[in-house]
Amino acid sequence: MKILWTREALNRLIEIEEFIAKDNAERAIQFVDEIIVHAESLLPGEPRIGRMVPEISNPAIRELLFKKYRIVYRVNKSNVEILTVFEGHRLLRIGVEPQDRSGARES
Repeated sequence: MKILWTREALNRLIEIEEFIAKDNAERAIQFVDEIIVHAESLLPGEPRIGRMVPEISNPAIRELLFKKYRIVYRVNKSNVEILTVFEGHRLLRIGVEPQDRSGARES
């Protein structure tokens, strides 16, 4: 199964990296890489491994937890779309499901 990163998810990763880089640029890059590896190592083989997102009751929208972060994704027939990544204490913004997939990165 293919993993697609939406523009929203990629933008959130950039924001996370920029925030951590204020203290340690090397660690920021390493941490974002760990988030990506976490998602890309688990989801292709078992896309339903994550729990349903509590804020919405849609079995196709799920999330993985990585340290203090939530990786929210949608399971489709042939791929997994990473929708967003954000700190775990926050709630998912309603409307996170982007319709425009332009800018999505395939891995």
